[in-house]
Amino acid sequence: MQPPIYVINLDRSPARLVSCQQRLNTAKVTFERIHAVDGAALNDDQLHSFYSAERNQKEYYKTLTPGEIGCYMSHRKAWQKIASGQSRYGIVLEDDINVVGDLSHVMQALNSLSFNWDTIKLAPYKTTQRSIAHSVVLTEQFNLVTHTKPMTGCAAYALTKQAAIKLLAHSTEFGRPVDTDIQHFWEKNIHVFSLMPYPIQQDLAFNSEMQDRKQRRKSHRARRLKQQVSAFLRNKIAVKQQIRTLKAELVNTTETCSTVSSVIAPSATSSSSVDYVRS
Repeated sequence: MQPPIYVINLDRSPARLVSCQQRLNTAKVTFERIHAVDGAALNDDQLHSFYSAERNQKEYYKTLTPGEIGCYMSHRKAWQKIASGQSRYGIVLEDDINVVGDLSHVMQALNSLSFNWDTIKLAPYKTTQRSIAHSVVLTEQFNLVTHTKPMTGCAAYALTKQAAIKLLAHSTEFGRPVDTDIQHFWEKNIHVFSLMPYPIQQDLAFNSEMQDRKQRRKSHRARRLKQQVSAFLRNKIAVKQQIRTLKAELVNTTETCSTVSSVIAPSATSSSSVDYVRS
């Protein structure tokens, strides 16, 4: 059964919506359009309805652009749909995506998870690669991966109802871009995984119309370094805890269903581990 799928699209970007719709039609899935918040069209009061300059100074090294503020507010609209809906989880897509995997297999893999996984990234940020700390074989097609740091970007991700409620509660004021905020997952008491190989990729022929990250802004180097050091240490602890929690969930699943066998093996990338889950 297909979960609700939400596509974030600006009113001034009809061509991107048409392109995205064609790709999703080919993948044989339906979706609901989220009217994206156009940060460039907001006045100062509207921009600061959620964005906090005070939190930005404490949490991020650059002032957010109107596009980044609008992008975060747009994702909040999708979270509200998931939080108020009847489904256990939903999928959020930005409109600049390419479907490179079988989405029916994606849904089968997601539906096979019996624990509260919170957030699963379905696409990388552009061509970014990140080291893997732990990997679980879910199906013949996909692994559930914990990265040493959650993947950047929010082009495509699955989000549980429980996690959507938590993200909404922790973003009534925000000071970071939405993907950076999710990377600080320990603050929200959520987990962030990736489904790999990624079934969705960003279409690099499109520039991001929501975020405007290339806009020139003053970068506070000392503030950035302090934030990065603090985040590095807290992320390292939180990733280890996420892996411990996942392994405990797998043990519980084994004891309940007697269908899970685990083999710990060294990963080909650094010191990560792989759990093999077979039914």
